[in-house]
Amino acid sequence: MRLLIVGALRGELTAAAKIAMERGASVLHVSDIEDALKALRSGRGADLLMVDVGLQIGDLIGRLEQERIHVPIVACGVDNDARAAVQAIKSGAKEYISLPPDPDIIAAVLAAVAEQQSDIVYRDEAMAAVVRLAAQIAPSDASVLITGESGTGKEVLARYLHAKSNRATHPFISINCAAIPETLLESELFGHEKGAFTGAVGRRIGKFEEANGGTLLLDEISEMDARLQAKLLRALQERVIDRVGGKRPVPVDIRILATSNRDLSEAVKAGTFREDLLYRLNVVNLQIPPLRNRPADILELAEHFARRYAAANGLSNFPLSPDARRQLVAGQWPGNVRELENTMHRAVLLTTGPEIGLDALSMPDGSSINTAPKHGDTVAEQAAATAEAVTRGLVGRTVADVERDLIIDTLDHCLGNRTHAANILGISIRTLRNKLKQYQDDGHTVPPPGDLRAASTC
Repeated sequence: MRLLIVGALRGELTAAAKIAMERGASVLHVSDIEDALKALRSGRGADLLMVDVGLQIGDLIGRLEQERIHVPIVACGVDNDARAAVQAIKSGAKEYISLPPDPDIIAAVLAAVAEQQSDIVYRDEAMAAVVRLAAQIAPSDASVLITGESGTGKEVLARYLHAKSNRATHPFISINCAAIPETLLESELFGHEKGAFTGAVGRRIGKFEEANGGTLLLDEISEMDARLQAKLLRALQERVIDRVGGKRPVPVDIRILATSNRDLSEAVKAGTFREDLLYRLNVVNLQIPPLRNRPADILELAEHFARRYAAANGLSNFPLSPDARRQLVAGQWPGNVRELENTMHRAVLLTTGPEIGLDALSMPDGSSINTAPKHGDTVAEQAAATAEAVTRGLVGRTVADVERDLIIDTLDHCLGNRTHAANILGISIRTLRNKLKQYQDDGHTVPPPGDLRAASTC
């Protein structure tokens, strides 16, 4: 976690810096916006900026956007000045923190920003196989090509590789090759010298140098033009780069990961992608299956997103109703995990009862989830797929875990009635009480009599 602190605030930001360092963050402290921009251009980089609310935060954000530097900003003030806080948020700050610093608040902000989704949520064996291979190759420096449809989680897997690698304590830098105009992508990747082109107001370190010692992710690499592909190939082969307008090569020590939602072998045949570059990148190929082909992940992810967005919106956790579960598993999910995440975010906000039902599951236009048969599937085949999702959900789990989930889900269904739940489970009330006590001692939430579970720990 790289933290850049801008300003002084009567020494309170220095105190915040000390707390951040105690939490493991790498901290750089500068006095004003100009020095902050110089630090970011120099390649020292930052995952978060904490900025004195008295500085021109709107101007800073505008200049960062102009130079295509993307980093979240938290405004900090020594007084509970509501007007300053509102103005900072309107200017583009993600959050406002009142100082003197509270260690728990600083830790929470760092944790929220540092959370890079390196812990992959999965249960389906199809995805488990991909994660096992990723864990096996993570310690190496081999280039990896991650392929899959849009929204399957390619960047999440890339961050997982970095987190499990020997470079985990160094930067993880990502650049979307499809989102940056071709004329600017070379400068973004390799950097430029002052005056190299119109608008180059100073030396700017590119993503290769910023990622030095760590990992560089080239997202949607299939969109890179042929000229840049040649320059990238040289960087991979010789581990040196040339800044735009530079006079000497710059050595770099990085691991390259790349993603694509297209078949690059077909792009090679079409003449839009260099075959020698594909060989360099594709030392190992991690192919993420679409969500529709890993049905056991649908419910696992749905519950994960429901918990996340309930917490983010200050709401109690809503369990999924049986009908909602069936509807989710039957969905086609052309947008994959990204679409499912948005659906669950919406569902949490629309839910009015004690659980997420069919009425809360909808598309942005209000229509129901598309559950039309896939590739000529019959109703029986869809039912079999739903059953398979349940079965796959048991793979890789211990008997004790499955038993705990069954007991707590049954108790939840019975609104906490121990006697009713024991009858359904076919065990004695004493056995049930003993197990529930054990689960509570282990930190699991057990629904009290007459109530639903407040939060899920599954």
